[in-house]
Amino acid sequence: MIILAGCSSKSAVSTNSTSGTGVGTGSGVGSGTGAGTSSGQGAGAAVETQNVDQKLSTGTIIGDIFFDFDSSALSDEAQEQLKQNAAWMQSHPFPAVTVEGHCDERGTDEYNIALGERRAEAARNYLVTLGVKSNRLTAVSFGEEKPFDPGHNEEAWAKNRRDHFVTK
Repeated sequence: MIILAGCSSKSAVSTNSTSGTGVGTGSGVGSGTGAGTSSGQGAGAAVETQNVDQKLSTGTIIGDIFFDFDSSALSDEAQEQLKQNAAWMQSHPFPAVTVEGHCDERGTDEYNIALGERRAEAARNYLVTLGVKSNRLTAVSFGEEKPFDPGHNEEAWAKNRRDHFVTK
């Protein structure tokens, strides 16, 4: 068995408001299957995005949510997915969850870290309003550092503008 490890020149920024620690980590490795979903982009055009789901040991799925360009606003589709994620978290009270905010490659590193933080915090705050205990949730921004799709077009960028949920 070969184990590959890598490091990044950029580090994650933790935005967990309930803890004094400021470093977030994640493996960035996983398997995923996805069903296509569409989310409104810009002036209402639909963009096909792959739903990047994380399968958990119980077979339950905590799904990613996606954002419009340069936005941290939660769409109706994102809110529905967050409701499903919250229901799973409430029925499984032990695992802590990290909300990873991601951006596409456009914009400066600093801007994308801040945007990823706003995206992760938006999801975290919404989950808290749905009844998930805030001490179970940590928000981390990776900016553009960990793209799901390495492409350089709108289809790839739409997949990279996301929040990803990791259980601990």
